[in-house]
Amino acid sequence: MTQRPVLVVLFDDVQSLDVTGPVEVFAGAARAAGDPSAYPIRTASLDGGPVRTHSGLRLLPDTGLDAAVADGPPHTLVVPGGEGTRAPDPALIDWLRTHAPRAERLVSVCTGALLLAEAGLLDGHRATTHWIACDHLARRYPGVDVDPDPIFVRDGRLSTSAGVTAGIDLALALVEEDLGRDVALTVARHLVVFLRRPGNQAQFSAQLSAQTARREPLRDLQQWISEHPGEDLSVEALAARARLSPRHFARAFHAETGTPPGRYVDRVRLEHARRLLEETSRGVEEVARTSGYGTPEAMRRAFLKALGTGPAEYRRRFHSPVDRLH
Repeated sequence: MTQRPVLVVLFDDVQSLDVTGPVEVFAGAARAAGDPSAYPIRTASLDGGPVRTHSGLRLLPDTGLDAAVADGPPHTLVVPGGEGTRAPDPALIDWLRTHAPRAERLVSVCTGALLLAEAGLLDGHRATTHWIACDHLARRYPGVDVDPDPIFVRDGRLSTSAGVTAGIDLALALVEEDLGRDVALTVARHLVVFLRRPGNQAQFSAQLSAQTARREPLRDLQQWISEHPGEDLSVEALAARARLSPRHFARAFHAETGTPPGRYVDRVRLEHARRLLEETSRGVEEVARTSGYGTPEAMRRAFLKALGTGPAEYRRRFHSPVDRLH
């Protein structure tokens, strides 16, 4: 089996889950594939000394960064995030600028994207990071095409992910590319994560990405929408339920949630349909009807627009073998 050495960069105030999440995925994939050497993993800090994570956990690297690449670049270089990315050691940025381009695959987790951007490695590329840092990344590094929505973005040999657990999703996607879907699913089940989320899944659900309305009628309506995606969710119908005029309702809903009602409904329906495709064996026609699309063709158009893939292909890739919704 082909060996794909993985090198994980460590520094003070790193986010521990950004390190251990991908490491567990790659190590688990090697075991699942029956070849412990499939992903030789090493961790390295600038001087090879221990680092303290932002949570206070001490990590002991395997070696120093220069020693780690003395015999050649790694296949996959993982750059985690954390508070330590706010004012990084210039020597670390210099090391990344020199050595990161030599890796076959360059991966950042969470705010690790800020280190890559500081080293000039994201210029001209599409990238993402933790939602809280996306605006900062875009303002400070205008040469980067920042996409704040997906949980991870792949642009050629460069892959960037959103906050913490998204690093696991990205690592699983890389394992599937390397070793196949069965190995990736085995690792996902072992880690008790829900299979694998696609990279273009939003960092937040519709309910979390929108603000919670202050006024009780609108707040209750948000919950009702999520529980009844198959109902008539037109502006007129929702306005009547909220006992407001359609014009007043549309303005109030947008002002209080930050999202127009139509877009909110679209997100809720898409999430509901995805969940049914992932977790049940219900037919596409039933999924389309209960999710409020009416017809499979309408649902297919919505999936292609939002996810770049149709419902059938989405189910093929992400369906759990256990029907968990009845």
